[in-house]
Amino acid sequence: MADVTLNITDNQGQAAGSVEAPAALFGISSEDVHAHVPLIHQVVVAQLAAARQGTHATKTRGMVSGGGKKPWKQKGTGRARQGSIRAPQWYHGGVVHGPQPRDYSQRTPKKMKAAALRYVLSDRANAGRVAVVDFGIGETPSTKAAIAALKPVIGEKFTTIAFTRDQVNEWMSVRNLPYVHPIFVDQLNTYDVVTAQYVVFTKEALEAFVAAKTKKEA
Repeated sequence: MADVTLNITDNQGQAAGSVEAPAALFGISSEDVHAHVPLIHQVVVAQLAAARQGTHATKTRGMVSGGGKKPWKQKGTGRARQGSIRAPQWYHGGVVHGPQPRDYSQRTPKKMKAAALRYVLSDRANAGRVAVVDFGIGETPSTKAAIAALKPVIGEKFTTIAFTRDQVNEWMSVRNLPYVHPIFVDQLNTYDVVTAQYVVFTKEALEAFVAAKTKKEA
């Protein structure tokens, strides 16, 4: 597979060159991507499951206060026998088979997560929806400057933007845009790519991402 050429745009949305990205990360064929949709789905489901708190809880009959005394004697009243007013059939009684605190996380091997990320990035790249943007942000964050750099590239389509850890001003410049999800490049994951129409890297973020992924594979 040949490397993928990604266009670089400047802070006004104008072409400012291009950069080569590894085909192993961005150049997987559409047919191969479609064949691995179940893998992508499994990874996304596992990620969403791991994000669940799992702190939901209901009280069983043993947890509800009161009900220690038998409501009425066992025999002779003509009514059905009852042992506690906190039994499930009673108003304010305990809940049967209700949710209890649990861990929803699923075991997902690292190689599965890495493969799913490659497939979804390639899917966006095949559609021409991966871009590299030079925001040109100085020492002061500027949302206006970020909009000027992004709008010619993505319009107002929902976009995940990857920054390096030291690009704090760039991150702060886009964080208030409702159609942007900023993320540090070492946190880039399948879900954030799947849910975005566009994926944007800064040049530094792309270099860091490629270096990290090729190093791991080597």
